[in-house]
Amino acid sequence: MYETLAVLALFVLLYSSVAGAVERTWISGPIVFTCFGLLIGPVGFDLLAWDTDKELIRSLAEVTLAIVLFTDAAGANLGVLKRYSGIPAKLLLIGLPLTVLLGFGAGVLLIDGLPLFALAVLAATLAPTDAALGKAVITNDAVSDEIRQSLNVESGLNDGICVPVLLLFLALALDKAGDSGPFTLAVRLVLEEIGIGLAVGLLLTFVAVRLLKFALRMKWLTHTWMQVPIIALALSCFAVAQFLGGSGFIAAFSGGLLMAFMDTHLSRQVKENLLLASEGTGDTLALITWVIFGSAVVGQAIGHFSWSILLYSVLSLTVIRMLPVYLCLARSGIDTEGKLFIGWFGPRGLASIVFTIMVVNSGLPGSGLIAMTVVCTIVLSIIGHGMTANPWAKAYGKRRPLVANS
Repeated sequence: MYETLAVLALFVLLYSSVAGAVERTWISGPIVFTCFGLLIGPVGFDLLAWDTDKELIRSLAEVTLAIVLFTDAAGANLGVLKRYSGIPAKLLLIGLPLTVLLGFGAGVLLIDGLPLFALAVLAATLAPTDAALGKAVITNDAVSDEIRQSLNVESGLNDGICVPVLLLFLALALDKAGDSGPFTLAVRLVLEEIGIGLAVGLLLTFVAVRLLKFALRMKWLTHTWMQVPIIALALSCFAVAQFLGGSGFIAAFSGGLLMAFMDTHLSRQVKENLLLASEGTGDTLALITWVIFGSAVVGQAIGHFSWSILLYSVLSLTVIRMLPVYLCLARSGIDTEGKLFIGWFGPRGLASIVFTIMVVNSGLPGSGLIAMTVVCTIVLSIIGHGMTANPWAKAYGKRRPLVANS
């Protein structure tokens, strides 16, 4: 155990010291983390002293995603978001269903051995984009605020929206719809997952922001303890919503958005100070998650990929994602390169890992094939999106004038 702790701690120390230099290159953090995981895993030096199981990976991915979603939403540029709210709405209401439908169709053509509802489960598992992996683009000032905020909102909400969709397909694949039928099941799942998630995120954040405002006025919140509340609030939103049967991801993101809107309660400087520690914590947890993913998942999956899995993974990151985005943004005012840019930067990561573990734990026949396809897609996403984020963002930013910040 101490050997593993020493290796991870020294790696975090080393990377945090050079992160700024790495982020200016074509090599992204997740590429470094995953490769390091492969290096210290079973296919490398086998330095991990514990048996890393899927529940540990799921827990790390969930906690990391909750913190990233809340922090990104709380730091959103509201002026730009209000001005261009129609773009993420189209991506979520039109682009997302089209992505699931196209993913299902590609699965029918390419993947043998899976029943139709299992193929729908695969499509839903790979539909959500990853806020953590997409951070290199969302935080890059070379990209216009219009595109950055749209990608931020889309990646924040599609994780939670896909939860009831995934659970519905999973229930139908396992023949658990019962006497109520699929329509009643779908309505119930949507109301529970999204409704409870929204209620918990908004209520907890409203109370917490009022509490923080009072504590600041009374000078009870010290400089040291100011690093804690946002992390605790993000985890509270996520955990309470999950406990009550809702979507913790919806709760975390909606809570963060509400905090962004409550500008009259917390000044911009105070909010930035509160968010600073949560950003660092989210980045550190993401680092550890990708290291373990590279070691425990990718290392074991190497050698088990097939050409059909590889082709589906490539299509998932390109046509299956980019065509729906291009179509739904047809009259949005965004130029052709902008549509392709938004379509390409839909990385797959933490949400898909969580969904895959849910599928594997359900006992669904063929879940191993689904897991292999998801792992292949995530690996390609880490490499492809990581290597293209900074170069394309800089090049596109030069060709297109930035939308003024507000």
